[in-house]
Amino acid sequence: MDLLIVEPIETEVLSWLQARHRVRHAPELARDPRGFRQTLFNVRAAVLPPQLRVDAETLSFAPLLRALGRIEPGLENIDVDACSRSGVELVRGTAATAPAEAEFMVGALITLLRPGANGGRVTTGRELASATVGLVGLAPAARSLSAMLSGFGTRLVGYDPTLHASDMLWGRWRIEAMGLRELLETADAVCVQLPYYSRYQGLFGERYLPQCKPGQVLISTSHSALFDEASLAMALRSGRLASAWLDSVEPGLLDAGRPLNGAPNLHTTSRLAGYTQESRVRSVWAVAQRLDEILSQTPPVARELRVAVSPPHGPVSGPAPLSAQAADLSPAGEATGPAADDDEAELPEAAATDVSPGASAEPATDPSSH
Repeated sequence: MDLLIVEPIETEVLSWLQARHRVRHAPELARDPRGFRQTLFNVRAAVLPPQLRVDAETLSFAPLLRALGRIEPGLENIDVDACSRSGVELVRGTAATAPAEAEFMVGALITLLRPGANGGRVTTGRELASATVGLVGLAPAARSLSAMLSGFGTRLVGYDPTLHASDMLWGRWRIEAMGLRELLETADAVCVQLPYYSRYQGLFGERYLPQCKPGQVLISTSHSALFDEASLAMALRSGRLASAWLDSVEPGLLDAGRPLNGAPNLHTTSRLAGYTQESRVRSVWAVAQRLDEILSQTPPVARELRVAVSPPHGPVSGPAPLSAQAADLSPAGEATGPAADDDEAELPEAAATDVSPGASAEPATDPSSH
């Protein structure tokens, strides 16, 4: 089987793929994790819904797998590191949802910056024309968002841990580069679009949120794990943050006993930012076309490669021992080992990099160090 599709998909896209490859469309496997794993043995590519988890153990059931497609936003149920080590490409229509996400954030900005009732007293609102908006993470939606906000006359400042302050992209998108602490101290509103990696977990915590500009509003389409729950709850309850809008909330975040339960002026939605008819069609076609390229260019060969084994009686070429998993081999078949170039392994948890004007090209481990 070339392609396994485990979620409903548009008829015209399915027909297009079936005309080119051997395809099995089985949405029922989304409710049968065991059956899903058993089906993976001869699968070269798969399109999966968010509820199915893919980790190193799952990949061990799929020796031919070369690509995983995700139409819906987010990668929280996919072990990105395990896929990278196994040479499995993650295919997403990230740019397809960018216009929808940008429109969503503009609407959220206007909603949170306009007057609201607070204990019977109506507070004064703000206009985007006179506001400073900080963009954290130059995701594809940031380009559309910067164009929209520039039309309002908004001043834009930005931070991205992977982009140097001298990069020409900042000027091209009319954004002033800043360090993360400086951005939070300067902006009237902050839009967070940073992709989630384990090293960014809790990035917005006690080191930054207590120093944010008083009365600031915060909007995030990133995973809620980027925020330290206790620090965000304290900032909202103290009034330091006027309000926050989280569009990607992990299950149980607002349950009784959790810090954000009952937090004032906290708005949450379930991944609505990029959920439009237009973005869905763009995303499906983007994923389908990339999977078609991979299947057409990649031969159906197992990822686990044969390596040399040296028994006591001399070297003999044979299959790798069972302990030599594909995760220990690069796509070229070279052993990577613990010293492999793996950003996730090298950076500590709950730490991120910061780039401020004049900083070196190498990312720093402390976002406030500049």
